[in-house]
Amino acid sequence: MQVLSGRALDVAVDIRVGSPNFGQWFGETLSAENHKQMYVPPGFAHGFCVISDTALFSYKCTDYYSPATEGGIIWNDPDIGINWPASAPLVSKKDAACPRLKDIPKDKLPEYKGSQ
Repeated sequence: MQVLSGRALDVAVDIRVGSPNFGQWFGETLSAENHKQMYVPPGFAHGFCVISDTALFSYKCTDYYSPATEGGIIWNDPDIGINWPASAPLVSKKDAACPRLKDIPKDKLPEYKGSQ
């Protein structure tokens, strides 16, 4: 992930069942000014919050988009506790309807395979 214009908080959450870091998050402010990039590996959920008027992202994916395998976690899941920079963000209807991580069946989440 990279922000080409504007600023955004970019977040990754470990959702790999069995991971010692399951449910933990990492976030980084990405902007056109700081030129930072963030890699979100397979097995992690990804989200962002634009903290400027607009933002333009550039990113690469590990595979083709597949709506059948798409999922989500509610943005304000209290068990994850992401420190978002907005208390009442604009969220799509689809994203607002996402479940908490604890309510997603474990067989629907990726499995931790240990350090490789």
